[in-house]
Amino acid sequence: MTVLSYERRTAEVVAQTGLLISHLTGAHPAAPVPSCPGWSLERLLRHLGETHRWAEEAVRTRAVEPVSDERLNNPPRHHDGDLAALGDWLAEGATRLAETLRAAGPDAQVWTPGPGGTAAFWARRMAHETAVHRADAALAVGAEYVLAEEVALDAVDEWMGFGTVPEVYEARPGAPALLGPGRTLRFHATDTAPETAADWLVDLAGGEPTWHHSPGGPTRHQSPGETAVTVQAPLTDLLFLLYRRPTRAGNVVIMGDMRLLGLWLRRTGFWLE
Repeated sequence: MTVLSYERRTAEVVAQTGLLISHLTGAHPAAPVPSCPGWSLERLLRHLGETHRWAEEAVRTRAVEPVSDERLNNPPRHHDGDLAALGDWLAEGATRLAETLRAAGPDAQVWTPGPGGTAAFWARRMAHETAVHRADAALAVGAEYVLAEEVALDAVDEWMGFGTVPEVYEARPGAPALLGPGRTLRFHATDTAPETAADWLVDLAGGEPTWHHSPGGPTRHQSPGETAVTVQAPLTDLLFLLYRRPTRAGNVVIMGDMRLLGLWLRRTGFWLE
């Protein structure tokens, strides 16, 4: 599988922002965003714009400790809800972030809220943050959403990496354990070529989670019954499932331990809450 380059991820921040802005024509700022309960389209734009500026500040200043995320959680109002003006503001922030990332280079040491500690983390995280929020905006206005296969693959890989951090698998008082014998999950994209390796095997049977690609998927290498739970769906729907976004009706097939899948999705999605 081809891994997206630093430059491609940086470029996607701007590209995905531009596509999101294209959804705003004729939209109402108060339009609800079904995939972000309680949010309006305006609120979504303010959140994403502040997120870009948050990341840009971290990289530009080479932050060595956490940068306050207050603006992300409670984004101030801008431009009195004018979507056209908000779109310009959003584009400005995305462009500034991309310029800062290019100037820093992938190996620049900087605080990150997840594993990595370099600007490379921020390029990847902001590319996929923007792509998913573009999906939220498209859903809010009823627009078509198409994500390039290589971008979606990289986004799922990023999620799988997040699923191995201690916050996911460490024991919690009163909470069911995530790790245990025989606990394996497989996620298989049904709309990609076998050589794409759009198949992910998550192993929770050891002392900590691990994951790897399994080219060809369960239909060629393993029956669904050999894993505790198997999920098969088109690639974009797999990504939406991971991010707790609506999937297209009938596109997701789940075989096996639904409770384990639900637990894993909740634990790996702790950072969405």
